[in-house]
Amino acid sequence: MEKASENPAYWSATEQSEALRDRCISAVELLNCSIKRIETIDQRLNAVVVRDFERARAAAAQADDLLKIRDPRPLLGVPVTVKESFNVGGLPTTWGFPQAKGFVPAKDAAAVQRLKAAGAIVVGKTNIPTGISDWQSFNAVYGTTNNPWDESRSPGGSSGGSAAALAAGYVALELGSDLRGSLRVPAHYCGVYAHKPTHGLIPLRGHVPPGTEALPTNPDMAVVGPLARCPDDLMLAMNLLVGPDSPDNEGYRLDLPAARHTRLQDFRILVLTEHPLITTSAEITAALNLTADQLTVAGGSVSRASHALPDLAQTAATYTELFMSLGASFWPVEVYDHVKKIASCIPADVNTPSAQRARAAIFSHRDWITADRVRASLRQRWQDLFSEFDVVLCPTMPTTALLHDHFADQEGRRILIDGAEMRYEDQDPWLTIASMSGLPSTVAPVAQSSSGLPIGVQILGPHLGDKTTIGFAGLIEREFGGFSAPPNATFR
Repeated sequence: MEKASENPAYWSATEQSEALRDRCISAVELLNCSIKRIETIDQRLNAVVVRDFERARAAAAQADDLLKIRDPRPLLGVPVTVKESFNVGGLPTTWGFPQAKGFVPAKDAAAVQRLKAAGAIVVGKTNIPTGISDWQSFNAVYGTTNNPWDESRSPGGSSGGSAAALAAGYVALELGSDLRGSLRVPAHYCGVYAHKPTHGLIPLRGHVPPGTEALPTNPDMAVVGPLARCPDDLMLAMNLLVGPDSPDNEGYRLDLPAARHTRLQDFRILVLTEHPLITTSAEITAALNLTADQLTVAGGSVSRASHALPDLAQTAATYTELFMSLGASFWPVEVYDHVKKIASCIPADVNTPSAQRARAAIFSHRDWITADRVRASLRQRWQDLFSEFDVVLCPTMPTTALLHDHFADQEGRRILIDGAEMRYEDQDPWLTIASMSGLPSTVAPVAQSSSGLPIGVQILGPHLGDKTTIGFAGLIEREFGGFSAPPNATFR
């Protein structure tokens, strides 16, 4: 078989599976390659913070026996890692909370079960921020994860260890989650691919705080999704993961609609580079403009504006109301009461993003129902937009990967966008579109900054249009290129 790289560390999951079936490499050999890279490199990155090498070796030996008899499972013998916040039976789940260090669940999360059922071998778990609540990945249990492109910078969060592990060539496929960009931001920061599915497609059972009962619930706006180094692997993972929850995890398959088109020339593309609530850096905007120009040359129908575009500011504000009211429901009473006092002291005519977050955190149920009605209207407008366009391209974050900043109060952190200071917590407007509306979003690497950091673009699609956004990412990859390994010789 012809592979994109002679180094197995950078074979895609699809290539690894083919090589295993063709007996070009054994599952034990492939796993040893993964383990060696983790043991050699990860002291610098700290991405794989829970290791399960012994059980993985036993699983690889068993996979080799099954491969000899032509077992057809699509990921048989392929090493993977999963985000620390997923329950994996026999491994700790802490969510970065020191008090949870002793918690070891007995059962796998539903999505982990589906990967294992497809033959994947879990090598370990990757690092997260405390409570999976940051766009960086550090906590008091496992420490800080560094970005393979620049170790002074964050790989993003909350699936930061996931994206770093992929970029470093530890594994080819990773399982993460997303509510406020937790799949998309790390993919953008680390130059890999990620897919935030249409809301409700993949069960979140077992992706719960440590000690919490693993129930078949469908939390508002939260999703589970894959990260990879190529769109083909995102598609492979989605085909294995989607479908309703079921107690025995059998008969859950769901066939998604096919991609709207298979040629770039047939796509109707809306490109957005300006948001009323945030400045996007010149380098991010330039990368998106270059992509738009390339798509035009390739024959795609590219537009820069539409009368059907929903109100971006209202979309972001509605997301904030729903997100903060959801998050605050998990806060300790003393934290909730403190924010309640802060909100009561904010003058009525003050409507800054931080004021909006404080007010939303103490929403009544009546307030939430009102916001949900607004969301329903906005969702319909976004869906209507996709009768005019097939995909919408927009930035993921306003800057490339950030320097580490561990200031405890996220409201007190600041970032620079082309020299102008802004609040760290105000970075999310571009992320809110897909989260608020429940739409699919695929992040694809499209460029590098002048300092050599990756830049990823969000590809938004219609409800259940997951194969459309992933398929479009694949067409971009084939036409213009995709993932490249970090330039440090260690990763080559």
